[in-house]
Amino acid sequence: MDNIQQSLKLFIVLSRAYRAVNEFTNAFIQQNGLNPTEFAVLELLYHKGDQPLQQIGDKILLASGSITYVVDKLEKKEYIERVASPDDRRVTFAHITEKGKQFMESIFPEHQERIHQIMSVLNDTEKEMVIDTLKKLGKSISN
Repeated sequence: MDNIQQSLKLFIVLSRAYRAVNEFTNAFIQQNGLNPTEFAVLELLYHKGDQPLQQIGDKILLASGSITYVVDKLEKKEYIERVASPDDRRVTFAHITEKGKQFMESIFPEHQERIHQIMSVLNDTEKEMVIDTLKKLGKSISN
């Protein structure tokens, strides 16, 4: 029974930690005029370049039906644009605009620093241990 109780406690602690980190980072994102999903799409395009609309959902863990809505909102803000694939008419890419790049360049350094501040409670060895442990947990579920 103690094993089960410890597993439940771990679940609660993990959930609370995720929520605290998420709320902290989302508050900054929202202060800058985006919701977390819009930021995730913009960050993906900023760091990885053009992406097929059909694949964005998988990369940021978002339902495909929501992608159109998010892309529409980012297009209205002129942060991204849709670009037809020259090779396949069925494929449309999301492309970050110059305005989108400038926006990300203006806020990403602070976003990155805020995440670093949150994680600085752990030393490098502890960070590696948590990374490895959470990977092990995640992989055990997907197998």
